Amino acid sequence: MRVPLSWLREYVDLPATETGRDVQAKLISAGLEVETVEQLGAGLTGPLVVGKVLTIEELTDFKKPIRFCTVDVGQANGTGEPQEIICGARNFAEGDKVVVALPGAVLPGDFRIAERKTYGRVSRGMICSGDELGMGDDGTHGIIVLPPEHEIGTDATVLLELFDEVLDIAVTPDRGYCLSMRGVARETATAYGLPLRDPALLDVPAPNSYGYPVQITDPIGCDRFTARTVVGLAPEARSPIWLQRRLQKAGMRSISLAVDITNYVMLELGQPIHAYDRNRLDGPIGVRRAEAGEKITTLDGTVRVLDAADLVITDNRGPIGIAGVMGGANTEIADPVTDPETGIVTGSSEVVIEAAHFDAISIARTARRHKLSSEASKRFERGVDPQAAAAAAQRCVDLLVLLAGGTAEAGVTEVAAPSAPRTIAMPANHPDTVAGVDYGRETVVRRLQEVGCDVYGQDELVVTVPTWRPDLNAPNDLAEEVIRLEGYENLPSTLPKPPAGRGLTESQRVHRRVGRALAGAGYVEALNYPFIGEQALDQLGLDADDARRRLVKLVNPLSDEEPALRTTLLPGLLGALRRNDSRGSHDLALFETGLVFRPGDQPGVAVRLGVDRRPTDEEIARVNAALPAQPRRAAVVLAGAREQAGWWGKGRPSDWADAVEAGRTVAAEAGVELIISADQHAPWHPGRCAAFHVEVDGEKVLVGHAGELHPRVVKAFGLPARACAMEIDLDLLEKANEGPLKAPRISSFPVATQDVALVVASGVPAADVEAALTEGAGELLESIRLFDVYTGDQLGEGSKSLAYALKFRATDRTLTVDEASAARDAAVALAAERTGAVLRGA
Repeated sequence: MRVPLSWLREYVDLPATETGRDVQAKLISAGLEVETVEQLGAGLTGPLVVGKVLTIEELTDFKKPIRFCTVDVGQANGTGEPQEIICGARNFAEGDKVVVALPGAVLPGDFRIAERKTYGRVSRGMICSGDELGMGDDGTHGIIVLPPEHEIGTDATVLLELFDEVLDIAVTPDRGYCLSMRGVARETATAYGLPLRDPALLDVPAPNSYGYPVQITDPIGCDRFTARTVVGLAPEARSPIWLQRRLQKAGMRSISLAVDITNYVMLELGQPIHAYDRNRLDGPIGVRRAEAGEKITTLDGTVRVLDAADLVITDNRGPIGIAGVMGGANTEIADPVTDPETGIVTGSSEVVIEAAHFDAISIARTARRHKLSSEASKRFERGVDPQAAAAAAQRCVDLLVLLAGGTAEAGVTEVAAPSAPRTIAMPANHPDTVAGVDYGRETVVRRLQEVGCDVYGQDELVVTVPTWRPDLNAPNDLAEEVIRLEGYENLPSTLPKPPAGRGLTESQRVHRRVGRALAGAGYVEALNYPFIGEQALDQLGLDADDARRRLVKLVNPLSDEEPALRTTLLPGLLGALRRNDSRGSHDLALFETGLVFRPGDQPGVAVRLGVDRRPTDEEIARVNAALPAQPRRAAVVLAGAREQAGWWGKGRPSDWADAVEAGRTVAAEAGVELIISADQHAPWHPGRCAAFHVEVDGEKVLVGHAGELHPRVVKAFGLPARACAMEIDLDLLEKANEGPLKAPRISSFPVATQDVALVVASGVPAADVEAALTEGAGELLESIRLFDVYTGDQLGEGSKSLAYALKFRATDRTLTVDEASAARDAAVALAAERTGAVLRGA
């Protein structure tokens, strides 16, 4: 909700020295989320005046149409002579009133106006558009044409209300009343301790029997409907500048006078209003549930198929609007049309005003069902004051009579279902108990009265809730109002004291260690939404029978493009990699840990649990059984340089080995050693893909993959060339963990190092050779490291040389050369037996 400070001052007498920042601080203290304060007119200085176009000369010697104009600006230029101005806009004519920036003016963006020679003429100023003045486009995409009644030479900054402050408030679902100037003004008045001039306090005539006929067949969906009629409207009447500017500042565009008035009243009172052209209505207005399959063309020109649960507005022909969401095109207020020959303006001259109150849940479901979020639906689904309908209709009637020369018919229709005020019983000290602060009864009563409640009783309070606060339903809601108005910052800080022996679980510790280790290795954590679409799986190049294509689809997804829960972390990370690369960050290393969702063979149906008691263990087990498997994964993606170049060296690009090393890092934090082997698995390059295995209960289990992404995947996602990735299952790593890590015993005896170079077939994995050497060397082997891989003509085609450094050490003695050599020979012998390895040079 955008709240112009100048508009807010109409309802609350704020001190003249109060700025938007001051009001922001007060409202934030009262619990409203005021995100920004926009300074309108920042950087704008005059002279900016009203001028009248005297002559227009078309300059045709240029590539684009150019006009040389003379404009009367009165005495604003100091001479009274017409001002000569070059302009390219086409939406004005001789005799029109326009806004002129004279030399010396500075427009937003530090655009300075001065006399200059252009297109062979001297231009002494500029005829301005709304965009150039920071007002936003008014829909014409041209310069501002003012109504003829404005005096030449008038200060346009005052006329157009260019200087103002606008508070942008993020209205939470429980504060729907703040989607109006009335609601924000009430909060402001309370925060400052000032009286409120309630714009809804209007003299409203009593309902009678000769208003426009209305028939409600669903009083639960619509418990109040007010209809008023205004005739004799002047079709040529335009919205005055003050009305247009208030709409613009609030983020809405001026459309036509009747529509602007309904939008203005909605912003002012929070009550959505709809106006019908009475001449396009056929019979009484009705409110009912739609029939399945009924169709309606809404104001946005879309044909929508209605659901039986949708609440609709009808006449004799059928639906003419989706209640609380959007009106129908067949009763729309007609735009004024001018006859080019006679100059007569035709359009809607008779209007029926609708101000109704609809069920919040029904409207919310309809808006989501049709994916049609409107200004009206946003308010109805958060709760609208039902008592404001009559006042809002009256306000619309008053403005139509005042600004369009209409006449209000005497008929007043008001259909209302019987209702009783909502009351809540609460101990007077309940807010004290909740907050841990001794407020006292007087403070509690005063604060609730400021909210609009009627309070009775002494120790046990009976609170009547105001109609504009549908969110107040329980004692805790009332306690929250007292606490927020007294100031959250005044609550004492009390640290929780956990019971002895409680803390993070082992799984939680592992997850934290993994995150810290990856961050320490230079990766940046990226948090992505857990949603995915079929397109992402196609881009990954997954086979049709791949288990990752079995998705859990959502009934109400946030986006139609991502309607399912993710089965892999990679699409989200690859999307983050692409976005960052496109914004100039080319050396990237990102990681994420999170859940993926894998449905079982038979999708379960969760039972609906009651809220009147704690679920039994059996019920909880049945709910869990119906849920898909949710293993926790860790994944990384890399692109660009892994080591930066500098005076210390050339650096190097990231490659598949870095992705594999990230897998080792994760496994080490879980206390597990990976078994790494070559593999072919989408979306990785078939020749640069490693599979990760671990031993779980004596069985070899696949836990993840790493390597360079397939070129087709890189192209499909728009990634940098040779991007790499790794994904690993943290839950399986935890299962492979054999318990707490044991610190190694450090021997005080010296190490004996033996190097060995073995020639094997090029297809033999180095991991197999290393495993055989490790087993053959026996207990004396302390560590083994592959330090060189060589291929070349000396070895012959199809062979490679693997050079290992073996360190031997005993815990109780210094090893002799013979002992170390014997251990090395045993290692080589087993490697030769299992892999066909031959000592190089032998």
